[in-house]
Amino acid sequence: QVQLVESGGGSVQAGGSLTVSCAVSGGSAGSYSMAWFRQVPGKEEQGVAFISPFGSLQTYVGSVKGRFTVSRDNGKNTVYLVMNSLGHEDSGVYRCAAQIGNWINFTSSEADAMGQGTQVTVSS
Repeated sequence: QVQLVESGGGSVQAGGSLTVSCAVSGGSAGSYSMAWFRQVPGKEEQGVAFISPFGSLQTYVGSVKGRFTVSRDNGKNTVYLVMNSLGHEDSGVYRCAAQIGNWINFTSSEADAMGQGTQVTVSS
């Protein structure tokens, strides 16, 4: 079964940038649509960025459009999320998710696998 491990989280000042990565193992990354979800205490987990198996299609939640970019390198079995112009509202635990096949915009409950997450904290 595919396993996902996130890295790259940390603390950053508002207006700054951060890149988080997701290492995929136990399967071929190119078989999966991938996503990044954001988990905030007291709120429902939200999908913020999705990417098709070979990267030809990306979608984003409205609040991050134009600021976040999702990409992937299947040769390295890695998915990335570049986050720019970060604000306090972007703070949370970012979890990587995978769903086999071409369907993107899946929910976390539909994911075949999810990582433990990496914390992103944006301070003012």
